Amino acid sequence: MTDIREDHVVWTAYNRAYTLDYTNCNNLDEEHELRIQTTLIDESLTEDEKSEVIKLLNKDYDWVNIRNNEGTIRICENCQDKCIAILYCEHCVRNYLKENFSNWTSGNNDINDLIRECQMKTLRPERIVEWIPYNNLQNVKYLTKGGYSEIYTAIWIGGSYEEWDSKENQLTRFGDQCVILKELENVESVNKRWFEESKSHLTISSKWADVVQCYGLTKDPSSGNYMLVMNKMEMDLRTYLKQNHNKLMWKERMQIAYNIIVGIDSIHKENAIHRDLHSGNILFEDSQNFRISDLGFCGPVDKPLNSVYGNLPYISPEVITGKKTTFASDIYSFGILMWEISSGQPPFINYEYNYDLAMNIVNGMRPKIIPGTPLEYKKLMEQCWNADSTKRPDADTLFGEIRNLLLKFQNNQDESRKQIISNQHQQLSNYYLSNSSDLMSKNCTSKIYQFENFPEPKNATEGSNVIL
Repeated sequence: MTDIREDHVVWTAYNRAYTLDYTNCNNLDEEHELRIQTTLIDESLTEDEKSEVIKLLNKDYDWVNIRNNEGTIRICENCQDKCIAILYCEHCVRNYLKENFSNWTSGNNDINDLIRECQMKTLRPERIVEWIPYNNLQNVKYLTKGGYSEIYTAIWIGGSYEEWDSKENQLTRFGDQCVILKELENVESVNKRWFEESKSHLTISSKWADVVQCYGLTKDPSSGNYMLVMNKMEMDLRTYLKQNHNKLMWKERMQIAYNIIVGIDSIHKENAIHRDLHSGNILFEDSQNFRISDLGFCGPVDKPLNSVYGNLPYISPEVITGKKTTFASDIYSFGILMWEISSGQPPFINYEYNYDLAMNIVNGMRPKIIPGTPLEYKKLMEQCWNADSTKRPDADTLFGEIRNLLLKFQNNQDESRKQIISNQHQQLSNYYLSNSSDLMSKNCTSKIYQFENFPEPKNATEGSNVIL
């Protein structure tokens, strides 16, 4: 019997290992060794918990080394090829998948090629993309309408791949698991954007852990529509903040911001832009982490020209005025998310999402900084939502800055759990709670906007920001 109290104990220790001070580390190997040694001397963990954390860290180490094509080369005992991974051989995994190409088909050559390409670039067993026959999905139930896609829950019989069995030379599966099905609309349209967006999500989630995992694709035989099969998460950031805002310390808020910027940095490293970041698609899982969802799904495939799709308070002013989305427009959205993390409330909750709000945003209106917000956090947030997109920091810079902030607050043992909240902010918190259903429906949805005749974006003068 293993001596592991609860999963969150392991995941908390695992997350803590990634926020150590690596100043004296010269490379990834030394960083990994520091994480291992720190875990081994952690007196708060049982021996079984330490082993579980180290197992997770070793899996990550293999993953990163293969992704970066770094690490010590070894000869696989099975295939005799040179490999990098320690816990498995990446070539054996890919060869196993290749041998099964003839055993499945999606009925669509583009999708077949996409899945095969993803499989031949597999980095770790748990992140394999595959074609999932619809008859392997049971208890399919409608959940909600997510933007322009219908969302369902299901039980995936057998579940996803989990590990490589080096004795049997085969992949093993996790077992039955709950999944989300996201329907792809108009996939037979001449417009193939749905395919490029699917490709973006599949390829990025197979390489990076900071986005919601996409297991692959399936096809509903009754409608003929293809569906993304994704990991089922616990709740979105908006719901999490509503439930936990008054209990969160600043170090926990920093951890949330850190999770999100790590995800954005991963997406940008793939030369991709999210385009629709908001607290409804930042999702929480039971590993105590937040992941980014809805990569690249920027509205319906038949979105009108010269229109803007998104959740208005999070859309950057330059995009509102008609310019294309960029890395910097994602950073603006992150700045608004930083404010939401600090306040516990969606931005501009007492405003209609219309032309007037859009014009105010273009003219520099931003949410009022919450009293008690740490100065360094405030400065970063304001840099992110600067009206001049060229003055916003990039994701990699923010990754380092927020990581340093997180270290600072984790080392502050005297931090009080009490949040400094003004009377006005508390009243608005009560308003938010008493009107939660209306606010949730109003603020959770991205939609199409068509605006004309906007001025160039500008920053507001001191004092012209608005309270929520």
